Amino acid sequence: MAGRLPSAWLDELYARTDIVSVVSSYLTLKKDGRRYWGLCPFHNEKTPSFSVNPELNLYYCFGCKAGGNVVQFVMEMERVSYLEAVKLLADRIHMALPEMQEDPDWERRRSQRERLLNANREAARFYHDRLWQPEGKRVLDYLHGRGLDDGVIRRFGLGASSEKWDDLTSYLEEKGYTKEELGLAGLTVVKGDSAYDMFRSRAMFPIIDQYNHVLGFGGRAMNDVKPKYLNTSDTPVFNKRKGVYAINLIRKIRDLKRIILVEGYMDVVAISQAGVTGAVATLGTALTNEQARLLKRYAPEVHLAYDGDEAGQHAIERGLDILEAEGVPAKVLYFPDGLDPDEFIRQRGLEAFQALRPLTAVSYRMQRLRRQYDLETQEGRSEYAKACAELLKKVKDPVDLENYLELLNVQTGFSREVLLAQIGVSSAAAQAQNNSSPSRETIQTKRSRFPEGYRTEQTLLALLATGSLPAGMVKETDFSQPIFKQIAARLLAGEAPAQIISDPDAGDEMRQAAGETFSMLTDSERERAAAIAGDCLRNLQIQHLQQEINTMTDLMRTAGTAEKRAEALKEVSSLSKELARLKQQGR
Repeated sequence: MAGRLPSAWLDELYARTDIVSVVSSYLTLKKDGRRYWGLCPFHNEKTPSFSVNPELNLYYCFGCKAGGNVVQFVMEMERVSYLEAVKLLADRIHMALPEMQEDPDWERRRSQRERLLNANREAARFYHDRLWQPEGKRVLDYLHGRGLDDGVIRRFGLGASSEKWDDLTSYLEEKGYTKEELGLAGLTVVKGDSAYDMFRSRAMFPIIDQYNHVLGFGGRAMNDVKPKYLNTSDTPVFNKRKGVYAINLIRKIRDLKRIILVEGYMDVVAISQAGVTGAVATLGTALTNEQARLLKRYAPEVHLAYDGDEAGQHAIERGLDILEAEGVPAKVLYFPDGLDPDEFIRQRGLEAFQALRPLTAVSYRMQRLRRQYDLETQEGRSEYAKACAELLKKVKDPVDLENYLELLNVQTGFSREVLLAQIGVSSAAAQAQNNSSPSRETIQTKRSRFPEGYRTEQTLLALLATGSLPAGMVKETDFSQPIFKQIAARLLAGEAPAQIISDPDAGDEMRQAAGETFSMLTDSERERAAAIAGDCLRNLQIQHLQQEINTMTDLMRTAGTAEKRAEALKEVSSLSKELARLKQQGR
């Protein structure tokens, strides 16, 4: 989907997409007049101020001023790019992307994907139901033994696979799925004429993506078979490099401050039950670039909380490299005594977990380096200082650098000047940097606010957007506010309000101004559009005449000759009569 999408294709997508249906899949709406209302998903409120206008295919919140079309709504809710949101909407209505429209195999692939996802959903329900039956007692006892209660088990949809060879396969075949489809989904192993379940005698963890599709499973063995954890292999709907466990729950949390990335499924479930929010896990692989980019959508920072053993600590170092490469701020939660997150929170409780102070990436790496050198010897201190200096070369914040230098001075005995020289920064340069302006630019985002006196123009523009005004009644020159003039020009050229807001080249100022303006009218105002527009045009004329009168009055005072003063007086008199006529007409 690289490049610009064809306008005709986008027009068809908007025409076929019902914004009320899309928004209703995320929040409850109630119809009132021509609009639908609900609690805004973008800020906390108790009284509904979030409106959906099906006629204009737009949404707008009168509280936080968020507004836009159906694509922008999906972008905000799913935290995806414009093109990704378009693809999600196209998938929703089974509409082929432009480059796929000429692909005769597209419909087969789409249908196959839908079948596999449905099979996985049926499998997840099957495993979850089995957990509460006699066949699942062993697994249920195991989960209870790990401290999980029935509530969290149901929340994560945990299940049990039986010891039978073809329990799930037979069930899904009765539902109409073929062995070939079940093999493609990774649910069944097909060998010649025989077929048997991929997962047997295991605690089952469904892997659900951010759109609530069941993509695959992780299974924990209940006996001594290897591997202890078995995951669905890559399939047409599942790639373990691209997803994370429990992302479906993360996406529901607004304003999440940080994601806690742990190693295993059980860690996620256990610490979530204890009250920790924002926990996810990789899918049986080391952290990948694709997973880092996915996490970046949902929180501004990631805390790595891997097991306390050496393997876990080594994985943290690799994870920090991946997150830094993707521009994701990261810290480390270090668990003492080699504990993993699940063990730590069960032994020491939620308060102890929350009291853990996350280490910065540099602090964690310095801590790891310290274990490699004997700081009781001069040689060990020297080598440790040199290794840390390589880390500190990447530190740009002068305050952070100063803190690390103080720590390194205490640990090694080397002076600040010597350590700076090893880093490659002179003491004078470091001092100058400390005395300069803050290294991190503070960016304050402000909502667009129109100058006082432009309410009439904004109302007129909103009326123009309804498409119910007589042709030629409103002109671009009726607007003096530049952003209103631009929007009016596009409306008069035949563009629909939703097209203007959905234009990827439109800036944030235009989107915000258009979203606010197109959603400001009440139902009664829309019904009286022409009459109100006439009032607006008359008021704008009055404003314009008053400005001209003021200008000519000033000219009368400053005119150098009696002739020029007389001309100005004559003009003021003429303008005043026209002004009086318009005011009388208004009354």
